[in-house]
Amino acid sequence: MDILLVDGYNVIGAWDELKKLKDIDFAQARDLLIDKLAEYQAYKGWRVIIVFDAHLVPGIEIKHIQSRVEVIYTRENETADERIEKMVKELNNVKTRIYVATSDYTEQWTIFSQGALRVSSRELLNEINKIEKQINDDITRRHTRKTRTKIPMNEEITRLFEKWRRGF
Repeated sequence: MDILLVDGYNVIGAWDELKKLKDIDFAQARDLLIDKLAEYQAYKGWRVIIVFDAHLVPGIEIKHIQSRVEVIYTRENETADERIEKMVKELNNVKTRIYVATSDYTEQWTIFSQGALRVSSRELLNEINKIEKQINDDITRRHTRKTRTKIPMNEEITRLFEKWRRGF
């Protein structure tokens, strides 16, 4: 099984679209990241977990699933980096490949030393853009594909049938 752990606020701060949006509406930037990663999860079939810092907010850890993506807000006095490091240790086994998406260089090396693979925020954005383009191309191709008959016909008969179909 493949698992993608995402340092949510780090990625928001690294992607231009989300960085601009967070200045206007922070919650909307979070939701857009979750939506993009939900599409990524659906396409790749991976387990996706986004971890957001809540260390400055009093309270307990909050977990919920949104669009098949696991979203975790860390507990008070815990950073997303700390939570991700714990999760890498918990989830790491022979049958699991863990990828961590962050642009925090220190965090990348820490999780790399624990056996996880690192993905920069830019690499994740490039992969998501590539997947979105592939999905759009597939949809376009399906909509423009002509229906074909099961009976082989030459061009002249095809034109005649098309003429009859249009009422000419």
